[in-house]
Amino acid sequence: MQLTIIGAGAIGGTIGAHLIRAGHDVLLCDADPAHVDAINRDGITIEGPVENFTVAARAVLPVDLPDSLERVAVAVKSHHTAQAAELLRGRVRDDGYVVSFQNGLTADTLVAVVGRERLIVSFVNFGADVLAPGRIMQGNIGAFRVGELEGSITPRVRELVEALPYAEATDNILGYLWGKEAYGAMLYAGAVSDLSIADSLEQPRWRPLMLAVAREVLAQAPVRPEGFDGFDPDDLEGSLDRLVAFNRASAKSHSGIYRDLMVRKRKTEVTDLLEDLSGPLTTYVGRLIQSIERGERTCEVANLELMAAYERAERLGRPLEAVVSLLPAPARAPEGPLHGLQVAVKNLIAVAGQPLGNGNPTAMRSAPQEADAPVVAALRDAAADVFATTALLEYAAGATHPEVPETRNPFDQGRTAGGSSGGSAALVGAGVCDVALGTDTGGSIRIPAHYCGTVGFKPGHGVLPLDGVQPLAPTFDHVGLLARDVASTRRVFAALTGSTPGATEAPQTLRIGVVAGDLDRPDLEPEVAAAVRGALTALERAGCTIVEVDGSAFERLSGTFEDILLHEAWQVHGPAVTEDPSTFGPETLRLLRAGAEVGDTAYERACARRQELLPPALATYDVVDVLLSPAAPFVAPRTTPAVDTPAGESEGRYTVIHNLTGAPAIAVPCGWSGDGLPIGLQLAAGRGRDEELLAAAAFVESVLDVERRAPEVRTR
Repeated sequence: MQLTIIGAGAIGGTIGAHLIRAGHDVLLCDADPAHVDAINRDGITIEGPVENFTVAARAVLPVDLPDSLERVAVAVKSHHTAQAAELLRGRVRDDGYVVSFQNGLTADTLVAVVGRERLIVSFVNFGADVLAPGRIMQGNIGAFRVGELEGSITPRVRELVEALPYAEATDNILGYLWGKEAYGAMLYAGAVSDLSIADSLEQPRWRPLMLAVAREVLAQAPVRPEGFDGFDPDDLEGSLDRLVAFNRASAKSHSGIYRDLMVRKRKTEVTDLLEDLSGPLTTYVGRLIQSIERGERTCEVANLELMAAYERAERLGRPLEAVVSLLPAPARAPEGPLHGLQVAVKNLIAVAGQPLGNGNPTAMRSAPQEADAPVVAALRDAAADVFATTALLEYAAGATHPEVPETRNPFDQGRTAGGSSGGSAALVGAGVCDVALGTDTGGSIRIPAHYCGTVGFKPGHGVLPLDGVQPLAPTFDHVGLLARDVASTRRVFAALTGSTPGATEAPQTLRIGVVAGDLDRPDLEPEVAAAVRGALTALERAGCTIVEVDGSAFERLSGTFEDILLHEAWQVHGPAVTEDPSTFGPETLRLLRAGAEVGDTAYERACARRQELLPPALATYDVVDVLLSPAAPFVAPRTTPAVDTPAGESEGRYTVIHNLTGAPAIAVPCGWSGDGLPIGLQLAAGRGRDEELLAAAAFVESVLDVERRAPEVRTR
């Protein structure tokens, strides 16, 4: 048989060498002059664990391709298919045919030039790599199928199968190609790292990603996908173990995609992947690979961790209504103290290229932000992956807009995740990411942390910049963190403030203050009170001293909160309310209009009273190392109560005081309710003692050693 092979690289060169050795007349065509010269001079060499041999061969550049061709094979990368097809235009004889030896769904491109009746399609899965001009490593023997597009097995298919190495005929060639698309998508996902194929498929932490990518592709298949070499579309979980074994036995450890990115430094076939397939995960993979192609990233495990976070966000975050947007291939520094850490950002903190959505449907359709808020820029400078924006209560004012679903609790989707930083708390609580940014005006970080079983840290007022953050009440607004644990909180806070994580240690005998009466309030649920009392007992046994402190200064100061909050919220939002009140949800509108009733005189009186009461209130922190209280009086309710209602006032009873004083405060898990809902306690320290508070929180966390539970989120 005479065959001209266009593309004499890994696949085309390997098949051509085998055909030549079997006595067939093969002409190789390749665009690489060095490869063509080496083949003509020295022949083509196949080496590796399968076998080693060299055959004399003929090779030409595309410009020297004969004008008339009877049988042609196309073995170029899929993104070069259109160029290869143009080489064939007018060259293929009427009684001839073209066979594709390519990955990807390239048939339509070839059909457009040579016609459907002259195209045969094959599926090739043996591993091969070009080592040098004229030298190809064949790593294994894998599946090789040949068939007609319409599904019949014709004489010309049989002719090809008899001549080609390892080939078998099939009546479902498109099924094999779609099976390879699913397997190939997993290879693309693994190629963003520097791991071998087997290692990326074997690790349990990445298996949900690999399975989800494959399922996403298979769901798009217009035909019945076929299995091969251990891959079974009907048994994807079992496929992973079989594919690990298959690839462990291959001398080709890394995919061709990885080699294109890191060895050959050339474009991959990822653009064709994005054109052939739809779906979020394949899109995220494609955007990451394009980022690597542009030199913005390198292949490393951090990229695979980011891909896994995307998968968790789609599977766990979206059913909780926690995700506003996921950001493909986010820009970041190549190295830094937060290298590769995935961080979500509450959608009222500016992220370049994303609207400042504020939990409001009109704002969510607004123009994208031109620049990051400084706190987001600092995350990127520290090499964190800012990968998601998260849902919140409307304008952080304590209520949802009717058109924006409230974020649900990962431990009970019939309950709220809390507000206003509920989206950030839910993502961390569900295990999507370890850290998220939130804001806190009266407890909006610490209360959702308590509801969702996370750590929630409100630094001292102004410690993290508020520039680029939608204000609610600037006197009380704080940027802070929701995190998996205190260690993650300290790591990110240190990177944002330029300090050394863990440099401060808690005293050996921690003095813990409890405000008199805090654990006896009538609105404190018994289970919450019991969990906090149990934590105090455990801390006392660990050598801490529990001290009852006078909270009367706090009580007096709390009376100034509402007038200051409402007046400042009206100053921020009043013009928009006046111009078009219909853009606000009714509960938010009611709250903001209440602010219009707080005149300048009442506001100035409240501010003056606050200034008068601040010194004795701040002195309360000074008699102990930390103050301890419940984070909220009850576990997660069905929905978040508005802040100006009795239930809302009760919810923020323990948190608002630390916004009034501007002191740092942190919520830490301390137990579970009988219904399996998280319970947290709150620690606070004086102004300027953020690091000391974090050190104390780390100590408390270690003493309590609260059981970690993985929520069972109902997926869609």
